[in-house]
Amino acid sequence: MDVRLESWLPGQLPQNPHLPILWILPPLQTPDLAAWWEKALQPFGLQAGQFPLSERLRFYADGRYQALQVTLPHYTVEHLRRGVYYALRKAEEVGWAEVQLAWLQPPGTTDEEDFWQALAEMAHMSLYRFTKYAPDPPQTVEKITLLAPDSAKSAIERGLIIGQSVNMARDWVNEPPNVLTAEELAHRIAATGQEAGFSVEIWDKARIEAEKMGGILAVNRGSLNPPTFTIAEYRPASPVNRKPLVLVGKGLVFDTGGLSLKPTPDSMDYMKCDMAGAAAVIGALRAAALLKLPFHLVALVPATDNRPGENAYTPSDIIHLYDGTPVEIRNTDAEGRLILADALAYARRYNPAFVLDFATLTGAAALAVGPYASVLFTNAGQAIRDALLEAAWATYERLVEFPLWEEYGHLIKSDIAAIKNSAGRQAGAITAAKFLEYFVRYPWAHIDIAGTAFLPKPTPPDRGFPRHYQVKYASGVGVRLTVAFLMRHGERLFGG
Repeated sequence: MDVRLESWLPGQLPQNPHLPILWILPPLQTPDLAAWWEKALQPFGLQAGQFPLSERLRFYADGRYQALQVTLPHYTVEHLRRGVYYALRKAEEVGWAEVQLAWLQPPGTTDEEDFWQALAEMAHMSLYRFTKYAPDPPQTVEKITLLAPDSAKSAIERGLIIGQSVNMARDWVNEPPNVLTAEELAHRIAATGQEAGFSVEIWDKARIEAEKMGGILAVNRGSLNPPTFTIAEYRPASPVNRKPLVLVGKGLVFDTGGLSLKPTPDSMDYMKCDMAGAAAVIGALRAAALLKLPFHLVALVPATDNRPGENAYTPSDIIHLYDGTPVEIRNTDAEGRLILADALAYARRYNPAFVLDFATLTGAAALAVGPYASVLFTNAGQAIRDALLEAAWATYERLVEFPLWEEYGHLIKSDIAAIKNSAGRQAGAITAAKFLEYFVRYPWAHIDIAGTAFLPKPTPPDRGFPRHYQVKYASGVGVRLTVAFLMRHGERLFGG
């Protein structure tokens, strides 16, 4: 997708006025909207009556100009995102290969940057499809010109970087598991580091063995493909945080369940997405580095697949994790928490100000809140909790907080080891988070994205003005949330 910016103001003709224009208009109740709209149309020789504001969607063509008008139902950033998605999908339906996109930002508003950033994000995100292996991919819009005032330039450039980073994460999650092995994932992280300007260190199996990361090694035992542990670090010249912020992403490149084998339909057949946490944190790190955010960031990605090979780890095994903790294995399909525990224990080396992990950890989280929210657990206190929840609403990557009460910790106690990796069906998302918490010695939050990372069906279905803009399959969830958390709250929370 080729997206570029053209300086433009209402009352001017764009450089190529005969290319189709997608007009995104604020709601009917916006003050002075009619006059603003008339001013925008005047250079084209068009009348506002040809584009009635009362119509939510309208196409126009007269032999000279082609246009599509979308009027938002509400003046919010979220509705703008949906409006851009709606307009671009409609442009694709009618076969426009190149379009111009114009948002009529009401004059005198104070939140302009959020709207322009969202517009640019959605220019990249709205028409995303994974077509790498498709012999005959569908025709789509190939080029978008964003018509915007010079004052919007920085916000738009920021949004383009974030949108590209979301799509990168989507690409990685959508890759088939015979392509995206743990080693390939590590190589892609290294290539992204070269592009964006952050350092990458990749540990091979021998180094993981030397470091005694028993969780990664146990899960990997049934696979012919070696594991990796990747450390990515972005350190600007003058970071505002004295202690680093650490991002941890689960990198389970495919999960059969191991000997506790998953059923195939609606379960194992989607498990290439089990590394969506890794994609989220590297997508966020890429965006942060390219945006030159003033934060020292570290990302840790433990990666392997989980297969039932002849030497696979088994229920009743006792394994020792990175910090020496003996863990009783009760279910080999509760593997993500084992590789994350190694990474979370390793994170103590950094004496971090805060650690944030993303993982497609439990079906229980998906069952509890469905595809409409991810589940948050945190010990980090009210300020960080509130900041995460606010960033989640701002990006509409919403979070629902679950408790970490002490009583749930008793459910993972083992009679023959320190803890066990599965406590059964009750409170499954919470007991998985309690398992992770056992290895935490710093302010921390865990976000379970099992229900939001991969969407086999559009959710909810499109009828009229869209209620979403998520594409089928990988969503890229976590990238925008993390960047918004850093940009909106990072300096206040971690500066000084």
